[in-house]
Amino acid sequence: MLSGYTARFVGERVFVLGETEISYLFALDADARKISLDLLFAFELPCLVVTKGQDVPPELLAIAEAKKVPVLRTPLKTNEFYSRLKPFLEEVFAPAIALHGSLADVYGVGLLFQGRSGIGKSECVLDLVERGHRLVADDVVRVTRLGQDVLIGRGAEGHQHFMEIRGIGLIDIAALFGIRAVRQQKRIEVVVQLEDWTSAATYERTGLAGQEVDILGVQVPKVLVPLNPGKNITVVAEVVAMRHLLRYSGVDSAKQFNERLIARMQRKAQGPDPLRATREYLEEDYE
Repeated sequence: MLSGYTARFVGERVFVLGETEISYLFALDADARKISLDLLFAFELPCLVVTKGQDVPPELLAIAEAKKVPVLRTPLKTNEFYSRLKPFLEEVFAPAIALHGSLADVYGVGLLFQGRSGIGKSECVLDLVERGHRLVADDVVRVTRLGQDVLIGRGAEGHQHFMEIRGIGLIDIAALFGIRAVRQQKRIEVVVQLEDWTSAATYERTGLAGQEVDILGVQVPKVLVPLNPGKNITVVAEVVAMRHLLRYSGVDSAKQFNERLIARMQRKAQGPDPLRATREYLEEDYE
């Protein structure tokens, strides 16, 4: 850019001058340096950063002041400065949304519980905490998208790790169960939708037809759990987390069952197998 090639230069970004760029500017005569800097400041720059605490050419400061572009200086090396600044800017400017629900870490899987108000999301997460799992946020979950497909959930500012239990009121999970029962943030990996059971609805029975929900442009697996009296939703939530871990490792129970069923029907269609009876006898366990 400083040498005059601007075809691939994009403005409206933080411009960093490292040791190579500063050395190049000081190597130019005054007129060539001014031409190079005028070319740079022709673009819209939010700010300019000089790394390694280097001296800044006075012409650069003069043009920056005229253009009202802040010039910052850091003692960090260029690579270290990039490694610190990049994740910070990605988080600050990342797409974000606030969702109604409760977020828990169950066996290392981030489960986001959603459903109508009063259906039992908080009570379910409270039971999970009692069983050794961890609360991330209750009632309001602040979701931020990092990169293309990572959703990070946190509690709302000011009431992290507080939970409202109807009939009791607000409780402090960290104070009641200890610091092991909470965490500051967690990646959202599965949405558990709680809804009232109705005989008119059709629910998934095999798990072959997976559902997804769109959150900030990211498709997240969704599990619809109908609630009726006596249902142990806590155990169901643990199974949802463990099944997600199995699928992540390449094991899909519903798919495997379906493949075995199809293979068995194909064998029947091919006619009797003379060795089948012997094989089944040897496989039986009568002990």
